[in-house]
Amino acid sequence: MKKTLFITYGLLIVLTASTAFISNTMSVSGLAIVLIMGLSVLKFLLVSFEFMELKKANSFWKVSVIAVLALIVLGIIL
Repeated sequence: MKKTLFITYGLLIVLTASTAFISNTMSVSGLAIVLIMGLSVLKFLLVSFEFMELKKANSFWKVSVIAVLALIVLGIIL
């Protein structure tokens, strides 16, 4: 379990660095926005499932969190 947390933490650091790299190298475009939002969604899901123990929760909560996240992201992108 501890190994999984360290791997998740390392992945979060890599994803954060990737987001910073994308925002500094790409001009403001639709592709940059989609990439940054995609990385943000991935980071949110990693934190919620690993550190907030959502993976052990009822399926209702898993589906609810993912559905609300999808609505928020679609609202921002569109």
